[in-house]
Amino acid sequence: MGQVSIRLPDGSERQVDSSATFMDVAKSIGPGLAKAALAVKANGKTRDMSETVGVDTELEIITAKSADGLEVIRHSTAHVLAMAVQKLWPGTQVTIGPVIDNGFFYDFAFKDGVKITEADFEKIEAEMSAIVKADHAVYREVLPRDSAVERFSKLGENYKVEIIKDLPASESISVYGMSNWFDLCRGPHVPSTGKIGAFKLTSIAGAYWRGDEKNAMLTRIYATAWPSKKELEEYLARIEEAKKRDHRVLGKQLNLFSFHAEAPANAFFHPNGTKLYNQLSSYMRKSNKKAGFDEVGTPLVMNVDLWHTSGHYDNYRENMYFTKVDEVDAAIKPMNCPGHCLIYANSRHSYRELPIRFSEFGRVHRHERSGVTHGLMRVRTFVQDDAHIFCRPDQILEEIVGVISQISEVYKAMGFERYRMELSTRPEKSQGSDEIWATAEAALKDALAATGKEYKLNPGDGAFYGPKIDFHLIDSLERSWQCGTIQLDFSMPARFGLEFVGTDDKAHTPVMIHRAVLGSLERFMGIFIEHYAGHFPLWASPVQAKIINITKDQEEYAFQVHKALQAAGVRTEIDTRNEKLGYKIREAQLQKVPYMLVIGDKERDSNAVAPRFWDGKQFDPMSIDQFVEHVKTECGNNWGI
Repeated sequence: MGQVSIRLPDGSERQVDSSATFMDVAKSIGPGLAKAALAVKANGKTRDMSETVGVDTELEIITAKSADGLEVIRHSTAHVLAMAVQKLWPGTQVTIGPVIDNGFFYDFAFKDGVKITEADFEKIEAEMSAIVKADHAVYREVLPRDSAVERFSKLGENYKVEIIKDLPASESISVYGMSNWFDLCRGPHVPSTGKIGAFKLTSIAGAYWRGDEKNAMLTRIYATAWPSKKELEEYLARIEEAKKRDHRVLGKQLNLFSFHAEAPANAFFHPNGTKLYNQLSSYMRKSNKKAGFDEVGTPLVMNVDLWHTSGHYDNYRENMYFTKVDEVDAAIKPMNCPGHCLIYANSRHSYRELPIRFSEFGRVHRHERSGVTHGLMRVRTFVQDDAHIFCRPDQILEEIVGVISQISEVYKAMGFERYRMELSTRPEKSQGSDEIWATAEAALKDALAATGKEYKLNPGDGAFYGPKIDFHLIDSLERSWQCGTIQLDFSMPARFGLEFVGTDDKAHTPVMIHRAVLGSLERFMGIFIEHYAGHFPLWASPVQAKIINITKDQEEYAFQVHKALQAAGVRTEIDTRNEKLGYKIREAQLQKVPYMLVIGDKERDSNAVAPRFWDGKQFDPMSIDQFVEHVKTECGNNWGI
């Protein structure tokens, strides 16, 4: 017993008894805060309101207004879902129920013969609502390992027993309960179920236990939860909009790409899809040239010894494809970096030459399980807008700041005004000494500090060869997508024996910076399609204008316009079908063509076109040259790429 110090985010301090709970502290600050409190962040660790303070503490009260609070709500709602399901279907085993982006899921093992569908969601939600309305206090117990195994074994919760036995021997076993129901969990959770806001079950799917197809198939229920009904309704509205924007749906509607059983999880790009794809890559080539990169090309299949040298074989081989060439083991490249190391090593380099910047639109192949592939977002072969910078240690700061500047400029040009950054540190599976990792992580922190931009720390999620900065785009539906990356690598240059001659005439090892801006072009194209709902900016549109004649009398002139615009660099199509004008305009709108150039007798006789924008806005008739200038002006710096 005794007094301890509490320091709050505003810098104020107060003394409390060490045996006080965090809820006691919240009440001492104010009844309104105590009512809103869901959990706390105490000395950087998220904890329950019911826990005691114990020691001097840097304290932040977590409410539903914060991201941490929203995670606590969703975590707790997952328990409410599990409790409701087990009450409705006794004998069901619960497995795992993590929080994911915009919601959570829970995997269940139902008794033989029990099969639920989305038709059961209404009664599950009703039972969940009853649990929330009852406002059950949420309690936490810490159990010895043997006691925890015994308790869950008696309930027939075999999956929970397996989880407990797999936990490290030093880890305490915590159980959270509501009324007479409890579950294995690290927490934290809301103080009582009445603190949970609004929720909705969204879908159901099959899922293998621990993601292994050799294990039992479970039933996964997806759901979302929000602090209020208003926020839930806004989210559901965004989901409905997202369905309309689904790149797989628009890909078919706009005839951009398709998928076929002959090459699972590999995209086949149609003419218009290839035009869009090329526009994105052309923009990046222009950006790379401006940023001082020289484009290179490396083989698709290389000797497996290369991948031993790079470390990929030891750290990444489960995602690689292998073959034989002249009876020698080889691998299809999953990454471009080892090839760039070979190009660098092919010549002697002086410190005066550095930095050397290589870029490559290199096709890579990575084996993804069939259960996780998803349209263009996750495929088995894709092209990266990859680049590697070989530099001296004293050039790291300037080079990384330069890459951050390039990425910011590209995203803005692509129509993404907002993004967030994460700094990911050393993962459990990695190569290189502690000293190298500490140096690399410090260098990235210094570069981020130099830009003045905010970032989030993401411990343990770096690449196996070095820490990284990841860039997450925020799209028009407020969704986050990880695209760009900067990875600092002290290890691979040493493994390949890369050198440069320093000012002391001695050999030194360069630092390697891995960089991607869009990342996978396939994935970025999917994001781009959904961000714009298929209504692409004019510079990127596969077809910028569709020429539509009113009657057959203007057909010859329509082809003249088509030829003239194509010669001027405007991407056009022509529709001279014997259909009504309104029908042809609606068809072009469905294809999301930016401009329709309507040609009647008046336009033909005056050598003009009558532009009409996809949203219905009409322009005064103008000459062909005037329309070309209009397109050039709208495309701006992206004209002609």
